[in-house]
Amino acid sequence: MSTRKDRLRKLVKVQEQLKALHETRHATFLAAAQAAETEAKELIGHFDQDNSLSGLFPDLYHRRIAQAVVRQEKSLESARQEAGLIATANARTNMVERAYKDVRNRDERESADRERLDLIAQKRNEE
Repeated sequence: MSTRKDRLRKLVKVQEQLKALHETRHATFLAAAQAAETEAKELIGHFDQDNSLSGLFPDLYHRRIAQAVVRQEKSLESARQEAGLIATANARTNMVERAYKDVRNRDERESADRERLDLIAQKRNEE
């Protein structure tokens, strides 16, 4: 029974690490989306200025703005996928934690029962 308990404890730890990995990736994708959005806004802002080179290279500005928007959309989609993986990892972690707690509680009950039986046997031997 304790080997199952040990395996479940390790599995809980692995599931928590996996969940943390997905949360980190989710945050990274959100940050990348925010950076791409900021870049696109800055390029649009520069495009409208009089002293900008956008008049000389309008295609370059449009292409860079489009690329930033595409990067933002890809990052947001990746973040949505990671959010789903976080939910899955969270459900798995909760399930494994419940199984671990059940096994741990059963082990504790069995241990307490054995101690009581040992005490009873000891008292009978003393009599």
